[in-house]
Amino acid sequence: MRITTVVVLLWLIIGAIAAGQRHYYSSGPKNCSQAGTLLVTIIAGPLNYTGVNPKISCKAPEPSK
Repeated sequence: MRITTVVVLLWLIIGAIAAGQRHYYSSGPKNCSQAGTLLVTIIAGPLNYTGVNPKISCKAPEPSK
């Protein structure tokens, strides 16, 4: 159990570092797409360094006129 916890924490730390290198923390998320991209980048962890570049696109429905 301890090894799994350490591996998961290291995975998330590496993902947070990757998000920092992409400057995702500089202005904070302004919409759901930026927040989703930040979250997915952190979850992807070390995969970011193998060429994975996760992006999220959110489209909310617009109100009728």
